[in-house]
Amino acid sequence: MNVPEIGDRLTDKSAVPDEAAVREWMGEAAFGCWTALREWISASYPGVVAPDWIYGGRKHGWSLRYKKSKAFCTLLPEYRAFSVVIVLGGVERDKVEARRDELGPRLMALYDAAETFHDGKWLRIAIASDTDLGDAKALLVLKRPPRA
Repeated sequence: MNVPEIGDRLTDKSAVPDEAAVREWMGEAAFGCWTALREWISASYPGVVAPDWIYGGRKHGWSLRYKKSKAFCTLLPEYRAFSVVIVLGGVERDKVEARRDELGPRLMALYDAAETFHDGKWLRIAIASDTDLGDAKALLVLKRPPRA
């Protein structure tokens, strides 16, 4: 049996992960941030985006995607960690550029380093602190203004 390493993904295809499995895999610190972001999304976008577990194969494993007609964000449960992926289209990138001074330096470094594809700029943000959570929330608000 392989010993998991920090950042490894949940790859057991046999069952969709439940809250207990995610908590055990991620650990209490990461799970606290995971829960905080999920609660913020639910409170800020009630009835707008819905979470859906998707399986990305053995390499990518399980992820929790929030979407309505198009993807809002995807949460990646990882061993002792988690990340959020936010895809920014052209209009959203213009909003980020217009607010560069208001966004954190770490977030802007990730943004600048991210490759732009035909469907947008894919940012993967590791969430390990309240600052990281704030960065993710700021991008999500630019992507879609909250309802609440």
